[in-house]
Amino acid sequence: MNILQINGSARANGSNSTRVADAITARLKARHPEATVELRDLARDPHPVLDEAALNAIFTPADQRTPEQSARAALDDALIAQLKRADVIVLGVPMYNFSVSVQIKSWIDAVARAGQTFRYTANGPEGLVTGKKVYVGLARGGIYRDTPNDSQVPYLKGVLGLMGMTDVEFIYAEGVNMGAERASAAFDEVAVQIDEIVA
Repeated sequence: MNILQINGSARANGSNSTRVADAITARLKARHPEATVELRDLARDPHPVLDEAALNAIFTPADQRTPEQSARAALDDALIAQLKRADVIVLGVPMYNFSVSVQIKSWIDAVARAGQTFRYTANGPEGLVTGKKVYVGLARGGIYRDTPNDSQVPYLKGVLGLMGMTDVEFIYAEGVNMGAERASAAFDEVAVQIDEIVA
């Protein structure tokens, strides 16, 4: 088993979402000692945002790219290859202003590429990254689960599903900014969820 852990916080240290992701990965390793873990920490190693230069590089045929375009496209290619190698993906996802962090968004923009991780067909998009298990560790300052203000879960289900990753479990740490007692309870709840969900 190859586990890919993506830390999506802007914080390299002290991140609640990384704490949840670390706990998920630790449980996976405990149950599968032979597993390898690849870690991509997007705070320590940020991926560039999708901009005009990146779009031009990606949509230029490989044999026609400038050296600069080849270098930029290679950054996204490396993330796609890493995703395809993984059997299990663990995403650490904080909530910033009701959405995912720019770190997670930049990773998604890099790996969600037509012709590589999904393709368009006469019947609509078809995911090409199949047969993978995804665990999403969510950390929120407030409590949003199953409310209209939880825009993250529908978005992540949609974009992961676009790429063919439909076996997705969400583990929630909520209310972590609502006082020390609530924060402690949130991580107690994370431990229970991991016991119940992570195989």
